[in-house]
Amino acid sequence: MSEAASARSRLTADRAAGIAALEPMLRAWLPAQRWFAGKGRAISRLSTVSAADLLPPGSTPGLLHVLLDVDGDCYQLLLGIRPSLPPALAPALIGHAEDGPYAGRAVYEALGDPRLAAMLLERLRSPGVLGPLRFDRDPATPVPAGLTPRPLSGEQTNSSLIYGDSFILKVFRRVGPGVNPDLELPRALAAAGCTRVPAPVAWYEAEPPGGEPLTLGVLQPYLRGSDDGWQLALRRLGAGEDFTAEAHALGRATAEVHSALAAALPTVALGPEQTARLAAGMTARLAATAREVPALRPYEAGLRGAFDALAASRGTGVAAQRIHGDLHLGQTLRTLDGSWSLIDFEGEPARPLADRRRPEPAVRDIAGILRSFDYAARSHRPFAPAWADDCRAAFCEGYARTTGRDPREDPVLLRAYETDKAVYEARYESRHRPDWLHVPMAAIRRLSEPARPAHRVPPTPPAPGALSPHPHPHPHPKPPRRPLA
Repeated sequence: MSEAASARSRLTADRAAGIAALEPMLRAWLPAQRWFAGKGRAISRLSTVSAADLLPPGSTPGLLHVLLDVDGDCYQLLLGIRPSLPPALAPALIGHAEDGPYAGRAVYEALGDPRLAAMLLERLRSPGVLGPLRFDRDPATPVPAGLTPRPLSGEQTNSSLIYGDSFILKVFRRVGPGVNPDLELPRALAAAGCTRVPAPVAWYEAEPPGGEPLTLGVLQPYLRGSDDGWQLALRRLGAGEDFTAEAHALGRATAEVHSALAAALPTVALGPEQTARLAAGMTARLAATAREVPALRPYEAGLRGAFDALAASRGTGVAAQRIHGDLHLGQTLRTLDGSWSLIDFEGEPARPLADRRRPEPAVRDIAGILRSFDYAARSHRPFAPAWADDCRAAFCEGYARTTGRDPREDPVLLRAYETDKAVYEARYESRHRPDWLHVPMAAIRRLSEPARPAHRVPPTPPAPGALSPHPHPHPHPKPPRRPLA
């Protein structure tokens, strides 16, 4: 064995010993993190998948990248190592190592340390391989050195850093094999010339031997000064102001993204068997939720009718394509020039990555936005049903303005997806925010009633110069960071 290979072997053994010595503190720390999926359960199995020093060994502070297998789920950790923590970093402390190569040192969450967060950006600025990690970037977009980092607060499933109000880095916490849609889809949209989604500037992945890469983080432009769609809607609603112009524009933006995704990535047509399986999955989720949420049980039979109608439709040629997968107002931004952007294409983190990458009817995204308008209206006192109805109609009209087809022309499909979304919301609120359960329950009551004859929506021609209509006749929830919307 060469001297270099021997040194690498010793270093790998030291890292393994170091992580093993940290295991007791990590077992105590992980369940308290907002992004940890196993809350309320004791960790039974914890093992190291990989570990890599992002700074030369012996640096102060040190920066250790770790992938941990925790009861079958893989988590990404970035650990800082210091002899002692300055007071400003005290909240980031994980614990003090008692044994191993880090004995006597403080171990802490590295993303809270501006110095280490800056070093992570430097790695992203310099493509290359470091142990099991590969850093890559788009050479067409320069990333200046020395941008000041600050963490983005309030997230639940990931961690993000803003650099100099110019870029935002999303660090995925729970990761799996395969390209994350939050990297895959924005890259495909950028290549297709769609500007409605910030294009990835840099990213990093883990490359396990013989396995698929794991997407670990994505750096994108930070849309400084943009309005979060959820917060903007609430402000307008609170001020008694109309929101239909914004809803119409958001419908057009969503349609542009769907059209670009359908053109850039494969699409499929769902036949009767696939449509029946889709309805069966919705029915199974309803049954499971009714067992968990007693308030839902009186409406279960009525809700099932929406899924039975979908199964009975024998839908042939229902188009399925890549979609956002978790679209609501909180996943949209209105930029300073008044245009709309869609963000966070990760999909529902609780769903397996392979499921999130499957083509689905685009109406799933549409149903998410329509439910989001209802959420906003019901968060207002008094409830503003006309505001929600007007916004829902304006969104659909804006969508049709781009594609030439109004989503309301597919009432069976749209109703099924709205019902499925409301059932998901009822389960989420029952588990996490019982005070909000009344919001989806209002929709549950409405959707459980027999469907009225569909209102005929006049066809809307695409706007001059807009994208071509959707190539198929039928365009088609993650515990949210913001209020479920």
